[in-house]
Amino acid sequence: MRLLKALPKEYLDDILVRLAHHSSALEGNTITLPETISIILHNQVSSNRSIDLREIYEIKNHEQAFHYLLEALATDEPLHLHVVKEIHSLLMDRLQYDRGQFKSIDNAILGADFMTASVQETLLLMQHWVDNLNNRLEIATTAQEKISIVAEAHIAFERIHPFADGNGRTGRMLLNYSLLENSFPPLIINKQDKATYLRFLAEQDTTGFSLFIEVALAEEQQRLQRFANKEQQQISPKGV
Repeated sequence: MRLLKALPKEYLDDILVRLAHHSSALEGNTITLPETISIILHNQVSSNRSIDLREIYEIKNHEQAFHYLLEALATDEPLHLHVVKEIHSLLMDRLQYDRGQFKSIDNAILGADFMTASVQETLLLMQHWVDNLNNRLEIATTAQEKISIVAEAHIAFERIHPFADGNGRTGRMLLNYSLLENSFPPLIINKQDKATYLRFLAEQDTTGFSLFIEVALAEEQQRLQRFANKEQQQISPKGV
């Protein structure tokens, strides 16, 4: 949590823009990174093409969900089920009538060779998911162990698929909740890594996904340091 309090404002904007762009792109959104910057940071659509309104909402909703995530983390409370639902509700604002509510009809994942959780078992499984994640992270003693726990939890969340829609975006936002809560940099899963990422989920490859996260976080730490250096230069008196 100490890391979160030290993150430069410009870096938080950078996280939000990249998270909104890449997480949405993983679900088929066609809005580009420059267009995402315009939508989120300038609250306007700057493009020479026609953009579907739903895609704009998918991008813009990340802003309110990310700000809520930061507010929830600031309380120093472990993840709660109501936080999971609220993050989904904010991400699916203007997109889904039952946003923030667990699915009422059994669903499936296109191309998956497994069944997602049934409606009847979803609430119990999600409560267990939250409790298990919190308990394991609390007793974990190494960074590597914590990353493995977060990776395993993300895979489990996607296989439960608790909501009618928006499970991928919600799951990736929750993954970052756990990382930031434990003083890790955020994980931005680049759209170019979609095939690799989906393979980790399909094969329940916790080991592979953990290694993927470790490498990505090391690179993200370097990006964070660059923003921190920039901020330090801005606040340092001239001549010092």
